[in-house]
Amino acid sequence: MKKNIAVIRGDGIGPEITVQAINVLNAVAERYGHEFIYDEVAMGGVAIDAYGEPLPDEMLEKCKAADAVLLGAVGGPKWNGVSGDKRPEKGLLKLRAGLGVYSNNRPAKIWKQLSSASPLRPEIVQKGIDFIIVRELIGGIYFGEHKTENAGGQLVATDVLTYSESEIKRIGRIGFETARKRRGRLCSVEKSNVLDSSRLWNKVMRSLAAEYPDVQLTEMLVDNCAMQIVKDPSQFDVIVTENMFGDILSDEASMITGSIGMIPSSSLGDGKRGLYEPIHGSAPDIAGKDVANPIGTILSAAMMLRYSFDMDEEADAVENAVSSVLDKGFRTADIYGKEAGTTLCECSEIGKKITENIGKRK
Repeated sequence: MKKNIAVIRGDGIGPEITVQAINVLNAVAERYGHEFIYDEVAMGGVAIDAYGEPLPDEMLEKCKAADAVLLGAVGGPKWNGVSGDKRPEKGLLKLRAGLGVYSNNRPAKIWKQLSSASPLRPEIVQKGIDFIIVRELIGGIYFGEHKTENAGGQLVATDVLTYSESEIKRIGRIGFETARKRRGRLCSVEKSNVLDSSRLWNKVMRSLAAEYPDVQLTEMLVDNCAMQIVKDPSQFDVIVTENMFGDILSDEASMITGSIGMIPSSSLGDGKRGLYEPIHGSAPDIAGKDVANPIGTILSAAMMLRYSFDMDEEADAVENAVSSVLDKGFRTADIYGKEAGTTLCECSEIGKKITENIGKRK
């Protein structure tokens, strides 16, 4: 299979972690008989330096023409002084809008080798943490009407939460399709005891369930979900929810895994093309030192294989290679705790070890 991948190395540690993911993808291509063609895209601070804007139109067109987009990280203090509409992060917003991605999918997975890093009690962690939050990305209260006005001698602020059936249906489908690729369980999270938007959310999700008889749909109020994530995260497979709830719950979920450097993400829209990136930032303080953790980016590449290219076996191979390297005690600085049997590795070294383990049995 031949696939075109737009690669945004970006700023800070972005180039260092992205090259390790590309090395892993090349190993996958060789092992499984694929061809991956990479198209370099300038975005963020490097684009501001070269073109005067964070994402030139011609660079966006490259991304729109690709089968998927792999992103390292953008931003840094060097560009703090530029005008708001020219900041590196504006490139990311333009990219999401241009690609039409409305679903942010963030796994919360703790690798058994790193279980001691979780803030949760060991007996909770031992039951397992491995779920994905599917968050609606471009609707809801964040994109509704916002206003502050004087009424009766005092300021009154209003933020409008609006969802249409079509918006709920399209994010719902992402949730069902994601669950179908995992363990077949989908939890729809809302606040239907209070909000009309949530009651509509439930109605649409229930109607969709008839199309996915192989997926078990459950419903949960968002406040209960927040409690259950820390009480018993093992009960979840896929969570689908609206924008603000997803923003909060996904941040909570990332903390219980113990290491931000290990967490990938994808942003999807209609069709198979998606945007894949680790959830951490550009970490300019360690840029160029070869100490960053590339695993979040490598696992983002695995998500790309699974969700954009339907290469489940290949995605499993990447995840198994990561697990094998962790089994052998190799750690980057952010996950190194000087435990017996562990070895501190540089970014390039850990990337090489994962690459060498592609396709090998654990």
